[in-house]
Amino acid sequence: MRADGRLIAFTPKLLTVLHEGYSVDRLRRDSIAGLTVAIVALPLAMALAIASGASPDKGLVTAVIAGFLISALGGSRVQVGGPTGAFVVVIFSVIAQHGYDGLLLATLMAGVMLIIAGYAGLGSLVRFIPQPVVTGFTAGIAVIIASSQVKDFLGLSMESVPADFLPKWGAYFAARDSLQVLTVTMGAASLALIIALRKWTPRLPGFLIAVILAAAAVALLHLPVETIGSRFPDLPAGLPAPGLPDFSLAKVQAVMPSAFTIAFLAGIEALLSAVVADGMIGSRHRPNQELVGQGMANIASALFGGLPATGAIARTATNIKAGAITPVSGMMHALFLLLFILFASDLMAYVPLAALAAILFMVAWGMSEHHRFIQLLRMPNGDRALLLLTFGLTVLVDLTVAIGVGVTLASLLFMMRMSQAVEIANDSSEMAAPSEDGEDIHQRDALPAGVEVFRIDGPLFFGVANELLDTLRRVGPPPKIIILRMRRVPLLDASGVATIEDIVRRAASAGTQIIVSGIQAQPLAMLERISLGRAGQHILFSDDFSDALRVATVIATAPSAAAERLN
Repeated sequence: MRADGRLIAFTPKLLTVLHEGYSVDRLRRDSIAGLTVAIVALPLAMALAIASGASPDKGLVTAVIAGFLISALGGSRVQVGGPTGAFVVVIFSVIAQHGYDGLLLATLMAGVMLIIAGYAGLGSLVRFIPQPVVTGFTAGIAVIIASSQVKDFLGLSMESVPADFLPKWGAYFAARDSLQVLTVTMGAASLALIIALRKWTPRLPGFLIAVILAAAAVALLHLPVETIGSRFPDLPAGLPAPGLPDFSLAKVQAVMPSAFTIAFLAGIEALLSAVVADGMIGSRHRPNQELVGQGMANIASALFGGLPATGAIARTATNIKAGAITPVSGMMHALFLLLFILFASDLMAYVPLAALAAILFMVAWGMSEHHRFIQLLRMPNGDRALLLLTFGLTVLVDLTVAIGVGVTLASLLFMMRMSQAVEIANDSSEMAAPSEDGEDIHQRDALPAGVEVFRIDGPLFFGVANELLDTLRRVGPPPKIIILRMRRVPLLDASGVATIEDIVRRAASAGTQIIVSGIQAQPLAMLERISLGRAGQHILFSDDFSDALRVATVIATAPSAAAERLN
């Protein structure tokens, strides 16, 4: 049974769909959806590639190769993959530091990492990334993407654009006198058209329409604006031959942090997109196989000279709304893009860069999740600080630092809140709430002389371990017996075990007997690791508080004889 379950968990959804039976009607619906998504993905793939510091054909190659494999090998029914805005910052930085070959190596390494993560069962870990961190770095990436397009949107004359946020805007300000009115008009008109189409006719492919009209205006009116053809005059047609990137041990070590960042972003965005898709179609994706599929796709993209890829939420949603029902739709989207590369790549030369900048402004606005950002600003101080810190570090420092610091602080914040939720008490007035497990809450009623009782509610981990010791110290002179009620302790970590061990040692030196009642399986297993379990001689165990109270009464009234009988 377990082996069968693991086999299913690592079976691509495409095989499941084909096993169910694939009809001509399904092929028709998936083909229509694939064509619709290809129309949306065509200008987006080029725009994202240019924003990343690569040529537009790299984005199309990525959408074809990785897009096909993400659908064919992934764990979601309707996931559509390709280059996304989340990678723009990382790609630009890697190319600037290590060249394009360094990016290919980092992408290949990230693919291997994703495969390992998938087979290690890490696909479910995405739910442990807190929302303030996700929203913070997503909004930060949106700001960086929008900032990177200012030069092309305004037509500024600049030899180079700094990579860092503040120097970038300083350079823009210094070059403000080179602003080209015609380029600004072209970009503003494209942006206005996209916004208008999205508002009044959302079913139409606004990105593609804006690009086609802008390119037609440039070609027919011979407008003197910068285009894809003027910036990239030697674009290849068709797909490149596959090949391994140049690598050495030193280069592997140099791009390793970037590879981890790419793998992390690819995994997070793909799994979030798959969750969104599940909610839209009422299905359930296979998270670990999704990571494996993403890994295979990124390796293949690197071999063909493409960019990092992941599941794209916007394209996946478009796919679903267009009627997709199986992974074949994502594969068809890649095939339609391939046809464009083979037979219409010359038309790309007329596309003005200002129009692509307008598209990326809209992408950045969608990524910003401004509504959720504003909602999180209304949350408690800890969540608000986490959001703003992650956002600020993403924009001003580095995406990798932002993610690391954000997740670390989120974990510390969670542990602090958990420690505040754990209750350690020995006064019946503190136990006034009804017991959910039927255990008597009036724990101090009719206690024999020399017996103290403490009830612990919540996990006993390092965040609250010292509190338990402090509570025990406040009881005054050591009692004859201490009853620890642990029925409501679901988890005991190493620090909690060390605390219990310290309590037992102090109790032994003071002549106090420890009785634990109602302990659950995990805490008991942890105590048994250090010989404090049922087979040991230092703690007495009772199934419930009533039995613990009976044992305590026997020991309190006849300590020596009772201890010998019970041990």
